Amino acid sequence: MRTPQGDPAADDAELVGRVKTGDRSAYRELLRRHGPGIHRYAERLVRDPAEAEDVVQETFLRLWLRAKDYDPVARVTTWLFRITHNLAIDRLRKRGRSAFTEDPDMEPGPISVNPPALLEGKQRAEALTAALDRLPPRQASALSLVHLHGMSGAEAAAVLEVSEEALESLLSRGRRALKAQLAGAFANEAKATP
Repeated sequence: MRTPQGDPAADDAELVGRVKTGDRSAYRELLRRHGPGIHRYAERLVRDPAEAEDVVQETFLRLWLRAKDYDPVARVTTWLFRITHNLAIDRLRKRGRSAFTEDPDMEPGPISVNPPALLEGKQRAEALTAALDRLPPRQASALSLVHLHGMSGAEAAAVLEVSEEALESLLSRGRRALKAQLAGAFANEAKATP
């Protein structure tokens, strides 16, 4: 569908335009391209695989039903992540957990990691995931959108519906908390490595 030299954002916008007309193949292509990333983001927010799957299904149902509402000023990924974010926050609120409650002075507790096991890349990724999961939800969302999903600051701020300055603050606090959580685990790994 996309040419190697093509602009992926423009190509996505074209696909949404085709979804507006009921083109199921365009819808499937958007689901193939963005479903895995949307699922990872939803699962990071709601921290429940089954609930994350529900959020993803609802996100793509909204894509199908509301493609006509897409504003081509924003990238399709920004639009989809915003829908996902809002759906996940609604679910968290229904559970009685606010994703917006953060204590900026809160120090996340240490993560439980067996330092020798961190030698493998998979364990390192799991340690990072565990550390991200311990962060306040908005900090984790900001870090995830920028560093794991490759969004620009402006795009991530749009998804989270905050200013770019507020996003930078979330990123800064999140990075400090991650560094504090991982410092001991990775220091022990370095000592264990000959």
